[in-house]
Amino acid sequence: MKGTRGEGFPYALLGTWGLTRLLLLLFVSRVFVFPGPDVTSDVSVIYQGWYEILRTGTFPLDDVTWQYPPAAALAILSPGLLPFLDYAHAFFLLAFVADLVVYALLHYAGRRPGKTLRGAWVWVIGVPLLGPTVYARYDVMVTAVAVAALLAGARHPRVMGALVGFGALVKVWPALLLLGAVKRRAWAAAAVTAGGIAVLFGLSMPGAFSFLTFQRDRGTEVESLGSLVFHVGRHFGWDGQVLLNYGSVEFLGPYVGVVSRLALALTAIAFAWLLLWRLRAQRFRPHTLADAAFVAVLMFTATSRVISPQYMVWLVGIGAVCLCFRGSRMTLPVGLVLAACFVTVLEFPIWFSHVVGSDRLGITLLFLRNGLLVIAALLAALELWWSTVSDPAPALPAQATRTKEHLSSS
Repeated sequence: MKGTRGEGFPYALLGTWGLTRLLLLLFVSRVFVFPGPDVTSDVSVIYQGWYEILRTGTFPLDDVTWQYPPAAALAILSPGLLPFLDYAHAFFLLAFVADLVVYALLHYAGRRPGKTLRGAWVWVIGVPLLGPTVYARYDVMVTAVAVAALLAGARHPRVMGALVGFGALVKVWPALLLLGAVKRRAWAAAAVTAGGIAVLFGLSMPGAFSFLTFQRDRGTEVESLGSLVFHVGRHFGWDGQVLLNYGSVEFLGPYVGVVSRLALALTAIAFAWLLLWRLRAQRFRPHTLADAAFVAVLMFTATSRVISPQYMVWLVGIGAVCLCFRGSRMTLPVGLVLAACFVTVLEFPIWFSHVVGSDRLGITLLFLRNGLLVIAALLAALELWWSTVSDPAPALPAQATRTKEHLSSS
C-alpha cells in the first residue's frame, strides 16, 4: 500500500501507537498496576460523582473542585453514551477514542504535500511517556478538539473558530489557539460559538459559571514553578503545610499568597509579550498558526499556579501539529517538552510521595521538569519572533505557496 507521496504505509508508526495504547488501557483497567498512587480514582470517584449531579440538570454548586467551564459537563456526561459499560471503563474507552482521533488527524495531515509524519510520531511517543494519567483525565478529549482546530485553520477558518470556541468552553486554554489567526472569520466564529454555548448553559443549568470563583481562590500547587520556593524553603524553616485544597495538593502557609500573585504576574508578562509579538509579526507562514499556539500554551502552562501532569497532553498535541509542517522551527522546544513528559511521569505518579515530602529526589524532579518547560518556552518564543518578526527571508504569497505545494506533489 502506498501513501499519497509514493511512500510506503507507516506500519511502524501505527504499530507503535497500537502497542502503547493497549498498554495504557491495561494500566487504567488495573490489569497491570502502574507504580505510585492510583491515577484512575479521579474518574471512578470525582468524575462519577459529578456525573450523578450533572445528569439532574445542575452543576456541582457546592463542590469547590468543580473548576471548569460549563461545556466540560459534556465530557463528564459522555460515558452515558456507553450504558453497557460502567462509568470508569466507558470513560477510559472514550479517552482512547479521542487519542485515536488525534492520531488519525496527524497521520492524515502528515501525508499531505508540504507536511511530514514527524507530528504523528510526537503524539505516538509523547502520550505513553505520561503514563495512564492521560486516559484518566478528560484533557485528551479537549486536545483532540484543539488539534482538529489547528489543522483546519489554514483552509477552513470558520471551522477552526467554531472548534476553538467550543474548546474554550470545555477547558479555556484552547482560546489561545487564536493568537496566530489572521482571518477575522476565525475570531468571529469562535466568539459566536462560545457565546452561544455559554448562553445555552447559563439559561438551562444553574451554576454554569461558579467555576470562576473556585479558580480565583486556588493556591500554589506542589508541582508548579512557584512551588519550588516552598519545597526548598521547607529545608530552611518554612513552616507551611502541604494539603489537599481545591482538588489538588497545594502549599498553604506564609508567603503562599505572594508566590501565587507572582505567578499571575509572570502569566501577565507572558500575555504582554504575546500581544507585542502579534502587533509586530509581519510574516505568517502556513506553520505560524500552530507555532504561535504552541508558544502561547507553553508560556501559560509554565507560569501557571498549577501544572498538573495532564496539562502536558496539551503541549504534546499542539507540538505535534507544529511538527506536521516541514517549515516549523519548533523541533527543539517540542523535544524538550517530550523530555519533560518523561520527567513528569516520574514525579507523578511514580515518585509523587517524594514530591509531597520535598525530599532531594522530589525537588530534583521538579527542577528538571519545570526547568525543561521554561527553557522550551524561551526557545520557542525566540524561534517564533525570529521567523515572523526578525527573519529577513520573505514569506511566499499564498498563491505561490499553493503552486509550490502542487508542484511538490506532482
